[in-house]
Amino acid sequence: MSTTATGTAAPRRTAPARRAPRRRRLPLQPIAAILVAALVLGVPFWLVVATASKDQAEALNPNLEAPSEWRLLDNFAAVFSDGRMMSAFFGSLLVMVPAVVGVLVLGSMAAWILGRRGGRLSAAVYALAISGIVLPPAVVTIVLLLRQLGLAGTALGMVGVYMGMYLSTVVFFVTGFVRTIPHELEEAARVDGAGPVRVFVRVILPLLKPVLATATILICLYIWNDVFYALFVIGGRIDTLPLNLYQVASAGLYLQNWHLIFAYIILMSLPLLITFVVAQRRIISGITSGAVK
Repeated sequence: MSTTATGTAAPRRTAPARRAPRRRRLPLQPIAAILVAALVLGVPFWLVVATASKDQAEALNPNLEAPSEWRLLDNFAAVFSDGRMMSAFFGSLLVMVPAVVGVLVLGSMAAWILGRRGGRLSAAVYALAISGIVLPPAVVTIVLLLRQLGLAGTALGMVGVYMGMYLSTVVFFVTGFVRTIPHELEEAARVDGAGPVRVFVRVILPLLKPVLATATILICLYIWNDVFYALFVIGGRIDTLPLNLYQVASAGLYLQNWHLIFAYIILMSLPLLITFVVAQRRIISGITSGAVK
């Protein structure tokens, strides 16, 4: 031990204790969530693809076994030739496109007004406008009303039904987005002499593209897969894809032919699946910026 000039012992310096390296813990919760999601989504997807790739004998009892011989393309060709799928495809477009365009235009204009005006009256109108999200439509009343108007069994009547059903969805999404748009943009346009219609078309509508893309995909998904309301309104007069599948399956054309039914489902889902993959960023941004805000 060394001593200082005063004779006192100098304290001994000890080396700092080394800490044991921390072991990196694997993020178990995200991995478990991914595995559960892959299981929930992957098993039904594999069941559809595997069954659509089998022949009639193997697909009689749908299961998760892989087909002994992949016949997916042959089943697609059989669906196109025997299932009247192309006429049903154009029937779905005939109903879906006008309904989606009409509900987006009317819903965005109504949401612009409701998002800019305050007060109890506007709040009450907004609550009434979005009540269609939770209130189920009365099918019997709709059919009777269309018969009185002479629109039962027509594409125009079906378009009107879809517009009435999904107008609340557009108002709900777009109103929250409109409230985030600065008022100064509209005021600057009015100073330049623009009227309400021009302000909406030139200023507001371009800013609504993300949320309108989200609403478009959701409404297209609802209309494209609808068979319940189409069966009561236009059943037997205009074919849509799900309605045509229901009719040919009920008529016995696809009876016990599960490989053709699943092949039809895959082909029917491809247009919306491709659209969703291409526009998924716009959909997510529209949901976060519109509904959340």
